Amino acid sequence: MKNVEKYERGYFMPPMECNDWVKKEYVDKAPIWCSVDLRDGNQALVVPMSLEQKLEFFTMLCKLGFKEIEVGFPAASETEYEFLRTLIDRNLIPDDVTVQVLTQAREHIIAKTFDALSGVKKAIVHLYNSTSLSQRQQVFKKSKEEIIEIARNGARLFNEYAAKTEGEFIFEYSPESFTGTEMEFARDICNEVIKIWKPTAEKKVIINLPVTVSMSHAHVYASQVEYMCKSLIDRQNLIISLHPHNDRGCAVADSELGLLAGGDRIEGTLFGNGERTGNVDIITLALNMYSHGVDPELDFSDILPIVEEYEKVTDIKVHERHPYAGKLVFAAFSGSHQDAIAKGMKWREDKHPEHWSVPYLPIDPKDVGREYEGDVIRINSQSGKGGIGYLMEQKYGIVMPAKMREDFGYAVKSVSDHAHKELQPDEVYKVFEEKYVNVESPIAIIEHHYKQVGGIETSVTMKCGSDKPIVTEANGNGRLDAVSNAIKKVIGDTYHIVEYQEHARTRTSKSQAVAYVCIEIEDTRKLVWGVGIHNDIIEASVKALVSALNRR
Repeated sequence: MKNVEKYERGYFMPPMECNDWVKKEYVDKAPIWCSVDLRDGNQALVVPMSLEQKLEFFTMLCKLGFKEIEVGFPAASETEYEFLRTLIDRNLIPDDVTVQVLTQAREHIIAKTFDALSGVKKAIVHLYNSTSLSQRQQVFKKSKEEIIEIARNGARLFNEYAAKTEGEFIFEYSPESFTGTEMEFARDICNEVIKIWKPTAEKKVIINLPVTVSMSHAHVYASQVEYMCKSLIDRQNLIISLHPHNDRGCAVADSELGLLAGGDRIEGTLFGNGERTGNVDIITLALNMYSHGVDPELDFSDILPIVEEYEKVTDIKVHERHPYAGKLVFAAFSGSHQDAIAKGMKWREDKHPEHWSVPYLPIDPKDVGREYEGDVIRINSQSGKGGIGYLMEQKYGIVMPAKMREDFGYAVKSVSDHAHKELQPDEVYKVFEEKYVNVESPIAIIEHHYKQVGGIETSVTMKCGSDKPIVTEANGNGRLDAVSNAIKKVIGDTYHIVEYQEHARTRTSKSQAVAYVCIEIEDTRKLVWGVGIHNDIIEASVKALVSALNRR
């Protein structure tokens, strides 16, 4: 690409090696989660949420298990102010939930923020000022010391206003644009704020290290976080919070590596809503942990209503391929994938393993409220016999013989290919029913009776096309063989039965028997399948034979 020379790396590495995070294998416990949907997410919407929408979304966040929820920037607008006051005045904040608000380090904004918080039971008050080299040079045109003094003054004002405001307050500080800040300077400004706030074990201070704009690979951010954890004073009384944005598509990786590096807390949003490319997606983070056997302490066990609510209030669609929540993330169209999934599920049924390990499915779709039939096995022209067979078995109780699965698979793929579309489960079953089941033309069996004389003797009343019914008799080594021999007397001995299977159907409200018959046409060696479904197994068997004959 042209103009590559105009760019350079804008981040700053720590002044010492900080790679201890590499020694950790995975995130082994849930962080403190803070949803910033109602502030960072909301401010990025084309049309911000109304008061009613915010209340609805807040309620959902509480139900999902969030204990810290950033509700806005109350000094920014009357809507923001009114929302916070509504939560407090109507007593809508659960006792175990702490609301969070954001404010710049400016006295009139801090004053209005604490005014909005009056009477709250407990709140996190989040102070920030920008610290990056580019912001200092281009926006504020201030020295490092002048920027530090802004933070000091804000911290002192927090102490002052908190002392005269009803409520319990936890303080949080962010060196905004942290990732573009020299690490020693980020350390120094945070330490100055910590000195003023004087955290204790009973009243910790939150130091938030935002990826305001993503500027590096995730491992660089991890090293930056580790450096801050090792360099800040009173570390034992601090909560190190991470607030990654997704400019480089690395927000999840930044968060995970940042937690390995010493982070205690994550600020993010559902589905990654937020400024520009968004914040880190808490759902992905949480379910990544879940897939490692770590309880994320958030409840995403019914993901589809969450998607629905999110889309309603934000007017943003969740992408079909969005991790864990997208409509297609568990879907398998490829025949080989479907076959592997089907075999993996059968293995689970047989072996009853303690842990989940099904090919192509990182977690059990049912754990997030998804279904195997409609969400996992998806049918189009690329599908294979394994997936189609699995769908028929799981949803309709049809357990086809292995060789018939192949025949049926080609039939379904042909329909999908010609229609140029995905087939829904009911459409797949319709192909099965119309093509194979109880086919009664041109040959139809009107009656069949049996008596045991050495073997089985049958009397069959049958009809061929428009001809009058014919009564024919024959013997056989079983009822189906006897019927087959009787039919042969009428149509000629041109076939023989090569496979027969039967089973009870379990996925319907009424008891049914399903029979499968495969015949081989002697002239051509062609194999033809037929299926019979009836309350009576003998009737089902005869219908399966006739269906095969009518399809030859």
